[in-house]
Amino acid sequence: MQDSLLQVENLKTWLASGKSVVRAVDGISFRIARNQTFALLGESGCGKSMTALSIMRLLPDAGRIEAGAIQLEGLDLLGLPEVAMRGVRGKRISMIFQEPMTSLNPVMTLGRQIAESLNCHTTLSGEAVRNRVLELLRAVGIPDEARRYDEYPFQLSGGMKQRVMIAIALAGEPDLLIADEPTTALDVTIQAQVLDLLRTLQQQRNMSILLITHDLGVVSEMAHQVAVMYAGEIVELAPREQFFSSPFHPYSRKLFASLPGKAKRAQNLEVITGSVPPLTQAFSGCRFASRCDHVMDICHSKAPEWTELATGHSVRCHLVAVQAGGRGSEVAVPVASVQDAGNGVLQAPLLEVANLKVHFPIYRGLFRQVVGYVKAVDDVSLTIRKGRTLALVGESGCGKTTVGKGILQLLKPTGGSVRFAGTELTSLSGRELRAQRADFQIIFQDPYASLDPRMMVADIIEEGMAALGIGIAAERQASIDSILQQVGLSPEIKYRYPHEFSGGQRQRIAIARALAVNPRLIVCDEPTSALDVSVQAQILNLLKKLQDDLGLSYLFITHNLSVVEYLAHEVAVMYLGRIVEQGDAKEVMNQPRHPYTQALLSAVPAIEKKEGREAIRLKGDLPSPSNPPSGCHFHPRCAHVMPVCKEAYPGVSDISATHVTRCHLYGAGSEVL
Repeated sequence: MQDSLLQVENLKTWLASGKSVVRAVDGISFRIARNQTFALLGESGCGKSMTALSIMRLLPDAGRIEAGAIQLEGLDLLGLPEVAMRGVRGKRISMIFQEPMTSLNPVMTLGRQIAESLNCHTTLSGEAVRNRVLELLRAVGIPDEARRYDEYPFQLSGGMKQRVMIAIALAGEPDLLIADEPTTALDVTIQAQVLDLLRTLQQQRNMSILLITHDLGVVSEMAHQVAVMYAGEIVELAPREQFFSSPFHPYSRKLFASLPGKAKRAQNLEVITGSVPPLTQAFSGCRFASRCDHVMDICHSKAPEWTELATGHSVRCHLVAVQAGGRGSEVAVPVASVQDAGNGVLQAPLLEVANLKVHFPIYRGLFRQVVGYVKAVDDVSLTIRKGRTLALVGESGCGKTTVGKGILQLLKPTGGSVRFAGTELTSLSGRELRAQRADFQIIFQDPYASLDPRMMVADIIEEGMAALGIGIAAERQASIDSILQQVGLSPEIKYRYPHEFSGGQRQRIAIARALAVNPRLIVCDEPTSALDVSVQAQILNLLKKLQDDLGLSYLFITHNLSVVEYLAHEVAVMYLGRIVEQGDAKEVMNQPRHPYTQALLSAVPAIEKKEGREAIRLKGDLPSPSNPPSGCHFHPRCAHVMPVCKEAYPGVSDISATHVTRCHLYGAGSEVL
């Protein structure tokens, strides 16, 4: 690569861990060209972020660069003294960190934080600094930049905070921008805005990007070159087109096969068995051998060398010798027909929600007077039948989680009806509701936060059983063993604590806790959002199997539309406290009618580009539920807005017998959802 901006050769970064050494980055080499995006792809813990920190020389105290070279256009970064390296950071190489809220200073205004970078890396001063900050805020698409200059991070949405991080990173006009999972915590609509922004800025500034991610869709849309990292080393390196058309390494193929989607609804997703080997050991063979479906004897005894499959496409795998020239891509999964359980006979609804409202009062003044309400959930109606999954989708802040908590009576509804198996939950007394609790449970988004770190697994699972008076102690212990096996865990782990498990295992424990009381309905609140694709596949397979075996019903709250296509029978799309489109999953996902649903679907990064579907980019952020727009709440962001949209909220329009929407484009239908 003749025009290389950054060149990394045989980089080894090790971390001291007690008496052992963690070989976090173990001999990786790659080059990044000018004005190109180089994607570093892999699961959590494979060494991606440590590679970025090594380039920036921002390693933790326990870390050291053991060997290798890092050159920025001939400048030896590892040979620079720290004082000189400070002139490189922010000026020639900048970094966007994964979580903007923890990266921004909560007690400094946004303007001051961007100005700090300008003061360090430019000669600007006084009013010129303020003008440049405002210019950067405009460049990253933040509206009303003069007002935002004096605001604090907590006053901004997730997408806006990420834009501020980009503005700080761009202040020094760097040659290389390192983006570490820049869109992981964002909704698909905000993610699309951020990715568009990065592409535009790259073209305007002739800037290179090192993109660190585990999202294959983002890689497909952004990258020019792709490197797949596993257990501290790069195992495949290729141009984007070659990688997505012919991934060779078994690990790369497994990542593709783990992705959910409508083509795989009738089958289990591929999973990568086992776990990443500990990086405290010295490897003699292939690091992926213990998890590989194509393992051979040589894989255990000899580390594979790099082999070039085609121009620019190299792989570290012994299969190359066996399959001369490679076998090409085998990741495509045949589309199987989807058959609903129940032989087509609709059962009576298990859950019926009608006109549900959850409003939170806004207090002001010394006497705490109510001056308004945050209408988090405002007139939501939905139905879930036995053995079915309803996916509730929408941007963060639209009220999805509040709907789940309102249904379970964890939040007291302001109005509406919630009938479970014919029983009206909103009118039950505390004692009567407690007796019903076993029938409906919840799986929270973050298993680490929802599992008590001071309790052993057995106690966590037994707690609900004991509270609801299910069985005696001996029976409960036997039941715990059975449930752990049911979720794919060994009964021996029940005397361990949550911190001793991986993210996927902790989520299995959370599922086991929910199952312990034999529920009929489970509210799944973003249960896979924090997981790698391979671990996500395991959890989705488990949820599907439990539904088939036990007839469970799910309210599946998510913003991952690929998961919706794979798991859901029905879909409800929520915007600012209200459902704007609802119906059969196939109909809603294949023929969305509401402009908001269309924007959501078009914003999803896709590996396979869909012909005829144009990219729709929403402008602005979700309005405040304490002061929603008049008429249709979506009209300030809608490309099809009409005068009536600003005056009246649309009624229900029937698209088909199993598909409805609330949009003036289709006329007003029945008011009953």
